[in-house]
Amino acid sequence: MKIQIKNLGPLKQAEFSLGDLTIICGGNNTGKTYATYTLFGFLHDWHKLLSIDIQDDKIWQLLNDGVMIMDLQEYTEKAGQILAEGCQKYTKQLSKVFAAPADRFQKTAFQVILDTQHIRITDKFERKMSTENAEIFSITKKEESTELTVTLLAEKEKVKIPSDVIRAVIADTVKEIIFGHLFPNPFISSAERTGTAIFQKELNFARNRLLDEVSRADKMINPMELLLKDYQNYALPVEMNVEFIRQLESIEKKRSFIAERHPEMLSDFADIIAGDYTVTRNDQLYFVPKGKEIKLSMGESSSAVRSLLDIGFYLRHAAQPGDLLMVDEPELNLHPENQRRMARVFARLVNLDIRVFITTHSDYIIKELNTLIMLNHDKPHLKRIAETEGYRPEELISSDKIRVYIAETALVKSDDNDKETLSQTLTLADTDPELGIEARSFDTTIETMNRIQEEIVWGGE
Repeated sequence: MKIQIKNLGPLKQAEFSLGDLTIICGGNNTGKTYATYTLFGFLHDWHKLLSIDIQDDKIWQLLNDGVMIMDLQEYTEKAGQILAEGCQKYTKQLSKVFAAPADRFQKTAFQVILDTQHIRITDKFERKMSTENAEIFSITKKEESTELTVTLLAEKEKVKIPSDVIRAVIADTVKEIIFGHLFPNPFISSAERTGTAIFQKELNFARNRLLDEVSRADKMINPMELLLKDYQNYALPVEMNVEFIRQLESIEKKRSFIAERHPEMLSDFADIIAGDYTVTRNDQLYFVPKGKEIKLSMGESSSAVRSLLDIGFYLRHAAQPGDLLMVDEPELNLHPENQRRMARVFARLVNLDIRVFITTHSDYIIKELNTLIMLNHDKPHLKRIAETEGYRPEELISSDKIRVYIAETALVKSDDNDKETLSQTLTLADTDPELGIEARSFDTTIETMNRIQEEIVWGGE
């Protein structure tokens, strides 16, 4: 999957592809978060953005004959057009994703490019639509078939569901079959996560807005004005973080595939935060330090504990194979040693079929990933080093799974001609299986510091 961006925040023109582990490095205010939030917003809402037209005669056939058959090839041939129109629709909604004025995105262009060869509709599919009292219809597709069969399961006289609802369910099914395996389910941990953890209870947006209005006891409240009032929202990723934290009591009742099949990984994560999280029956969130019989509120806990809160709950209770975990600056509030350990967590997740997308300023994370790449070879001395230094085989990662981009000013060709101009963009960095990632974004700064210190030490001689 390739993403093309134009005139988005600092990014004048950029293109990046989603790898198993995607990393965007670069200085402050260079567009890393813009690219991340934009991708998250599309993956979060693609079901609503893409339009599948189910013709009236198909619905009529279903309701009158009790069955209809659709050829999915008809829609796969239009997949590029469907996606392009969805991206245009999404671009017009970017102001809501960023909670920013619409005029900032008037010249923005966003496009997702798919290789049509990756579209597969040969898998088996089954779905039923039911009410509380009865099953209404089923949607099935046999393996290796391109035909979708919709069958009424109730007498047509008893079907009380509006035809528009039936149409929408069938359209959603077609979207899922054609595009579902191409767009991973995203979970994002925004840079605002530390504050979200502290103000878990207070960050109920809807409740706070309502209370703010109702508290004006000396004024008459117009119900319609209250319903239609335009509130200033937070960016979509921040609101998703808040919503996730608010639902921790119900989320904690679930178990991820990691908790079921790889509990040792959760133990390793508990070592990073030196304890564990717990939620009480009355929805109180605490941190329990390892080896101590006390419970600390988020306000009493370290900034590292707060920074990793939503990632910890995601790993234990929500993670599913095929997901995309997006983390804006995973190094926030972490000691360099724990930054290294988080790099190993990310590599391990990739090897467990969870894609990872991060933005980072951390040289420690990049260098640790380099170590994991360089150790991932069948050589005796590398195996000896890995064993001595405590690296596990499941933490090592292949260089071809990683795509690293540098947010920087570089020469970019314009669409109108072949002339190159200096623009803010994303440049693909080299990732070598022997040497790792070329992270010049950090190397320049480190080399400058080393040069200055060498001059201080040796300059007088």
